[in-house]
Amino acid sequence: MAFFKALLPGAILTWIVTYIIGSQGSSGGFLNIFNTSIMGHDFYWSWPLFIIGTGLAWAIFSMME
Repeated sequence: MAFFKALLPGAILTWIVTYIIGSQGSSGGFLNIFNTSIMGHDFYWSWPLFIIGTGLAWAIFSMME
């Protein structure tokens, strides 16, 4: 259950960080930030950052149980 709770904070963290870094024109190096479009809405995304953020949130939620 902690993993499913961690998906939302991981996604929010990714969206905020990639928006800040991606809007400056940087790819973030290891973060591999890219501009994507879904149904006409453009936004920046990073799968490595999403996995790291979700893992961190998962660890915190697991420790709280």
